[in-house]
Amino acid sequence: MTAALIVTRCSGRLGSTTSVRVGAAMVWLSVIVLLPLAAIVWQAAGGGWRVFWLAVTSHAAIDSLRVTLTISAGVAVINIVFGLLIAWVLVRDDFVGKRLVDAIIDLPFALPTIVASLVMLALYGNSSPVGLHLQHTGWGVGVALAFVTLPFVVRAVEPVLLEIDRDAEQAAASLGAGGPKIFLSVVLPSVTPALLSGAGLAFSRAIGEFGSVVLIGGAVPGKTEVSSQWIRTLIENDDRTGAAAISIVLLSISFVVLFLLRVGGAHAARREEMTA
Repeated sequence: MTAALIVTRCSGRLGSTTSVRVGAAMVWLSVIVLLPLAAIVWQAAGGGWRVFWLAVTSHAAIDSLRVTLTISAGVAVINIVFGLLIAWVLVRDDFVGKRLVDAIIDLPFALPTIVASLVMLALYGNSSPVGLHLQHTGWGVGVALAFVTLPFVVRAVEPVLLEIDRDAEQAAASLGAGGPKIFLSVVLPSVTPALLSGAGLAFSRAIGEFGSVVLIGGAVPGKTEVSSQWIRTLIENDDRTGAAAISIVLLSISFVVLFLLRVGGAHAARREEMTA
């Protein structure tokens, strides 16, 4: 009886501690994430459905969304290729300065995005020291977005490459498979979920980016003006409802992408457990 009572009391204390942790986490999540989201939804709905629809379907809004989604999708695809290449080099190759390169990968996370835009302007502006003049062009916006989103793909793929069973690669090589065949049949299927996850995060970050494109892009309507810059224009014109409406569209796109990544990741994990 005494042992059973002790177990019961310990279980009660553990359950109470868990409840406190969960409650604290939910309160913090609500204050930092849910309440601001609820506020932006409330502001977007303030003018009614008709005002919301007019805001998100205006010519300027559609142009900004087209520029944003097109360039962000292109950057995500580029990051898939070069993010995988950089992750592969950092994991599989040894060279002088490897630790320095590994640290530089995280620099866009720490660097203020306006500084990134200033760097891009100095490198690719009208006085470009390398002869590439990308200011006020879509290519300039793409380079800026690639700079700030590359780490998402690299850091998502690196742990998977580290955990890949090298014995499977050696077995494929012993059966006569060449390097490209081994990569396509053994390595790529293993890293694809992480690769897509990193690309999805990069895309979600890119569609909401502002600081890194504000100088190099120049906000040329229909050409380099991304949705975040159009939102700023609406706020400057005291159209907060319209700005909130465009924000809701961007938030919805990001949420759908992230939700699909979670569902796809869970499905891939279950399939891997079933085949293991």
